[in-house]
Amino acid sequence: MTRINFDPFPTIFTERLVLRQLMTEDIASLFTIRSNEENNKYIDRALDKTEANTASFIKKINVGIEMNKWIFWGIEIKETKELIGTICLWNFSADGKTVEIGYELSPRFQGKGFMQESIKRVLDYALNKLSLLKIEAYTHKDNFPSIRLLERNKFVLKGSMIKGGQQDKSMLVFMLSMDRTI
Repeated sequence: MTRINFDPFPTIFTERLVLRQLMTEDIASLFTIRSNEENNKYIDRALDKTEANTASFIKKINVGIEMNKWIFWGIEIKETKELIGTICLWNFSADGKTVEIGYELSPRFQGKGFMQESIKRVLDYALNKLSLLKIEAYTHKDNFPSIRLLERNKFVLKGSMIKGGQQDKSMLVFMLSMDRTI
């Protein structure tokens, strides 16, 4: 397996954003995102019920980063320092060549190009700094903004997700591959 190391944490800067490690100061902003029913409509997870749930999540994420299990960025607007979403690389394959990308953005910031700006830089990091060959993304079949984002970034639809040995036709699997044999 290729050794992945996220120390020091890889902060990424874009024109309008800073992709940085989550901090305890982010609890209130992240709670707003993770407790919003509209924002979680297509995500298979329980809503955060309290800020304590969000604090535990941030702690878990940062421990996983320290252990080099995943990399998870908070998306912050440079100008205002407001946390508006997250983007991550996780579920690394045993050989370190494939990873899953995940992302979420506060509904009031959707449709403004923030996630496009974020994903473009994270894909560059994944492919050029980590030398990954494949990046997978899973999205709900009705999450059209997410589907358009993936397609805009050269992800190709591979089919439906297999969950518990059964095909889940509500979840689509997209793949971005640098391996031309796929």
